[in-house]
Amino acid sequence: MKSTLLLLLTISLFSCSSDSDTANDNTNLPAEAMYFPPNGSDSWETKTAASLGWDESQIQPLLTYLEQKHTKSFIILVNGRIVMENYFNGHSATTPWYWASAGKTLTATVTGIAEQEGILDINDKVSDYLGTGWTSAPLAKENLITNRHLLTMTSGLNDALGDDVSPANLQYVADAGTRWAYHNVYVKLQDIVAEASNQTWTNYFNSRLRDKLGMTGTWFNSGEDLSVYASNTRSMARFGLMILNKGKWHNDQIINEAYVNQMTNTSQDTNKAYGYLWWLNGKASFRLPQSQLQFNGSIIPTGPNDMFMALGKNDQKIYVIPSKKMVVIRMGDAADGSNVALSDFDEVLWEKISAVIDL
Repeated sequence: MKSTLLLLLTISLFSCSSDSDTANDNTNLPAEAMYFPPNGSDSWETKTAASLGWDESQIQPLLTYLEQKHTKSFIILVNGRIVMENYFNGHSATTPWYWASAGKTLTATVTGIAEQEGILDINDKVSDYLGTGWTSAPLAKENLITNRHLLTMTSGLNDALGDDVSPANLQYVADAGTRWAYHNVYVKLQDIVAEASNQTWTNYFNSRLRDKLGMTGTWFNSGEDLSVYASNTRSMARFGLMILNKGKWHNDQIINEAYVNQMTNTSQDTNKAYGYLWWLNGKASFRLPQSQLQFNGSIIPTGPNDMFMALGKNDQKIYVIPSKKMVVIRMGDAADGSNVALSDFDEVLWEKISAVIDL
């Protein structure tokens, strides 16, 4: 099975928890309140590994592994405070880097904000916003596809035709909701938000999310109409911290908690390890991009069961672990040659992290 998994994980794509009992296990957590760094400032509170009882002798092996695996930046937050922040291979705290498919989670979040504002409904048909003919599927089949299907990768459109999301390349395979398949058609949600808000996607994103969190970063077109985000590493950490805190930043509820819960839990019956463009650890089974095979067990067996993840090509990572009030960020080049969002790197990385933290 391992060899089959590795074969699947070499397929190229771009832009590409346990249950509540585990998530609510707050043993060994720091007692202090959640911290949020100020907007418009480089200041950020820190904690030492020693103060948290971590095994400091295992930190250097972790850092050595990260550097060997072409990492550019690595951050661990606990209760919002920086415990580890390291830069490698000429990267710095101010250098922007692309999120690849980890940025799908930004799209899912902003879609929820738009629904919260009452300008769209995720249960509406996509064609209610984009008009008919946005795919080449028969009209009756196209009209089955809702915004929720784009969020859950269950559009029923052909995932074997590459990243192009022009109508001619969006072809019917199965009725929406009956088949899980990782597909970049999710990017149409950005067009839906733009149409519903009567402004550009970038302007809406910046005003509703980026600026409120004090993030930096810009969207750029990677080709074939795929919109990819790039920012510095702390901006990625800010976003992960807001999601860890159930959509709240300081005293501002950016996105409602109910939607965050939906977004970070199983969203459909076919792939238990997938929410609204977030990957979920600790589930009984999972599926992977470009495959209809189902694998038993957790995606990252060495990682915490309640962890959920934003995963991008060449090992861009946001790991959120509610039971530890922890966010882990990794940016860089592919750990082992070009790969998709998930690889053996994740398993070994979490072995190294666990040696430090004793998860």
